Amino acid sequence: DFVRDMPWLALPYKEKHRKLKLWNKYRISNIPSLIFLDATTGKVVCRNGLLVIRDDPEGLEFPWGPKPFREVIAGPLLRNNGQSLESSSLEGSHVGVYFSAHWCPPCRSLTRVLVESYRKIKEAGQKFEIIFVSADRSEDSFKQYFSEMPWLAVPYTDEARRSRLNRLYGIQGIPTLIVLDPQGEVITRQGRVEVLNDEDCREFPWHPKPVLELSDSNAVQLNEGPCLVLFVDSEDDGESEAAKQLIQPIAEKIIAKYKAKEEEAPLLFFVAGEDDMTDSLRDYTNLPEAAPLLTILDMSARAKYVMDVEEITPAIVEAFVNDFLAEKLKPEP
Repeated sequence: DFVRDMPWLALPYKEKHRKLKLWNKYRISNIPSLIFLDATTGKVVCRNGLLVIRDDPEGLEFPWGPKPFREVIAGPLLRNNGQSLESSSLEGSHVGVYFSAHWCPPCRSLTRVLVESYRKIKEAGQKFEIIFVSADRSEDSFKQYFSEMPWLAVPYTDEARRSRLNRLYGIQGIPTLIVLDPQGEVITRQGRVEVLNDEDCREFPWHPKPVLELSDSNAVQLNEGPCLVLFVDSEDDGESEAAKQLIQPIAEKIIAKYKAKEEEAPLLFFVAGEDDMTDSLRDYTNLPEAAPLLTILDMSARAKYVMDVEEITPAIVEAFVNDFLAEKLKPEP
């Protein structure tokens, strides 16, 4: 019934495997989602097609290719004291683009931490600025929320520029903090996780780590696509660090391979110790209590792949990853 209304092509309903591959490839976390691709190269042109359709219903800007940050942000920016600065003042700085709103409790919690992080980074002499891109429902809410922030904001009345920034980074939820290098290239889309995990800002500007240690703050990333998770007995001194060192060369190899194709890696890599978060994950995915335990978890497909062997070696991990990517493994529910 639905497809009768559509003048374009559709994936056959029964082809659930292909559907899941597309969901994972483009890290879809909610619907409706509309992504535009260049069919010749397969590269993503725009991740947030819904905003494109809203902003350009006549298709005058087609094919809606990405524009440089410098071009999208161009124009006046505000301080909460009413002072206005030109976006050219950002040149030479790392920039955090902060998508947030006063009505969102997780946003307000993050803002309190981020204010301290911003202060520490500035006091350390780093060139860093944050730009607040509001999703507030009124200008009064925006002003109230922005009064708590020591950084810059896109004017609330400049809805077109706020929308273009949402389109540029394919924002699907808030709070989101995108960290850019001085050239305007993305360092990490996981600024929220980095700020919460590094309150002393020792690792700023938070270049992504190939392997993450599972925690309360980064567990949300398990929903972004298939994840390799190596469960270890963290009561043994150095076990988690040794596990990270074992996985890291394989993770770096996969990431580099896909980066060369200008694609996101098809797997995230985690080490999980013994704690409440790990216990919850084992319960949710119905995993045995064994450690070490090598798994690939695919939350959107509600599937898991398990390698339960006495000793985990680099060769075993690499073969496991390659077989998964080649679709040679049989998933368990």
